[in-house]
Amino acid sequence: MKKILTLSVVLFTTLATFAQKTDTVVVELAKTSRMVFTIKDKSDLEQLRQYDFQAMFDDILTRLEKSDSVVVVVNPTEKTQTETTDVTASDFNVYHQESDDDDNDDSDDDYFRHKHHYRTRHAFNVDLGLNSYLEDGKFPDEEGQAYATRPWGSWYLGLNSVQRTSITNSFYVEWALGVSWNIFRFQNDKTIVVKDDNGVNFDEDFRDVSFIKSKLGVTYLNVSAVPMFSFGDQHGGKRWRTYNSGFRIGAGPYAGYRIGSWARQVYKDEDGDRQRERNRDNFYLNNFRYGLRLQIGVRSADFFINYDMNELFATGKGPKLNAFSFGVTF
Repeated sequence: MKKILTLSVVLFTTLATFAQKTDTVVVELAKTSRMVFTIKDKSDLEQLRQYDFQAMFDDILTRLEKSDSVVVVVNPTEKTQTETTDVTASDFNVYHQESDDDDNDDSDDDYFRHKHHYRTRHAFNVDLGLNSYLEDGKFPDEEGQAYATRPWGSWYLGLNSVQRTSITNSFYVEWALGVSWNIFRFQNDKTIVVKDDNGVNFDEDFRDVSFIKSKLGVTYLNVSAVPMFSFGDQHGGKRWRTYNSGFRIGAGPYAGYRIGSWARQVYKDEDGDRQRERNRDNFYLNNFRYGLRLQIGVRSADFFINYDMNELFATGKGPKLNAFSFGVTF
């Protein structure tokens, strides 16, 4: 009985003391059992004072004598309702969890992330970086190929809906569904993509105009699953990925389906007018792609590398190129 009275006094004291700066009070009941009081509106304090904690714990103790488990739902204007679940009672220990007003939701989620490992959160991520490809492990410009790409101007953009499932405090999985644009800008602005029955060729355009740029673009619908390990401090943040503010790293597979592709040239004609020509075609590009994704993060900075394991073009219809991209995630 002394434990019940002590707990009641500590609860009311803690709630009154930290109501101005906290939203969660956790009551340790045992090594694996606890109660959580979450206050999102200080006006709830008046309502909490109407609870008969003494009667509630008397009821709990009585029912625990008859059963190994019990959960109690209390309403200040109604009688206590009970039903069975896994809960045990033991020595009481109370501690509080502080948070700034702006981070109330993070404080809540930080508790559940540590205590309920299979917590899943949703986020929307943007991948922004650069594209290129390798031919037999080398860059095509080493051989002077017409399809060699410029380091700057070959952009990668990915828009992803991400579900993050926490397995343990230091291990989680990111499941993503999204769309990406792979833009390959050719080193030679005169390069033109030509398709015939035998395959795709990269020729030089000899028209008497001033060429500005030439590109090949591919759009994919993608899915990925990346297991991640995190190390270092376990601090919450306003963005879900900053919960583990130390170093984190992971790698996992992805797959994509081509939903669009085109070739584009930009040039100035004899009158100096800027002209754009776009040709939409499949160019014997593989409809499916698959590869590995590496993610590395430190505090709020995240980086990625994607490498396609299969070739960009269908077998025998174009050069043997494996595309890759890298950049930042925000």
